[in-house]
Amino acid sequence: MNLIKKLEWRYATKKMDPARSVPQEKVDRILEAVRLAPTSSGLQPYEVIVVTNKAVREKISEAANGQKQIVEGSHLLVFAAWDDYSPERIDMMFDLTNAERGFTSEGWEAYRKMLLSTYPARGPDVNFHHAARQAFIGLGVALVAAAEEEVDSTPMEGFNPGKLDEILDLRARGLRSVAIMPLGYREAANDWLVNLKKVRRPREKFLTYVE
Repeated sequence: MNLIKKLEWRYATKKMDPARSVPQEKVDRILEAVRLAPTSSGLQPYEVIVVTNKAVREKISEAANGQKQIVEGSHLLVFAAWDDYSPERIDMMFDLTNAERGFTSEGWEAYRKMLLSTYPARGPDVNFHHAARQAFIGLGVALVAAAEEEVDSTPMEGFNPGKLDEILDLRARGLRSVAIMPLGYREAANDWLVNLKKVRRPREKFLTYVE
């Protein structure tokens, strides 16, 4: 299947087969796609927590209105954004870039100074929401990568972030959960959504061309 066919194939799976586990090599490729996803200024202001422990996933399911895919799937991806842009975090990414590329440039260092003078001053609320938007880019890439691997997934915001942060002790790490995504395989015989037509707005109602 090409990418469009695989996106037509995917849907927000409602019933996953608890007897089937996603092979680790597929999970690794999905996670690598997320790691390679673009972020504003290349800061990567979020992390992905991979939860396979069933007891922990059961607690998370309780904090997510009992959504069963969290437990029925074999892996749960938790997208957790930085709670703020601190000078240390900004410097960490710029220093990493310089080390990996093996050189520095005047323009790049000027850009670092600009971010250091503007981002921390915006305050944690603005900065967290900005970081969360970057995490959602990663979530989108994860959904596409899972479809490419023919792995079922379900993007979720319907959970209590405070409770999830507590379960995974995220606040102690300067992180706040923003989205979760179970990975697994559909149990087609018991999923009411699996055979329903995928509905999207027609192209003429969705796309605008400015020529």
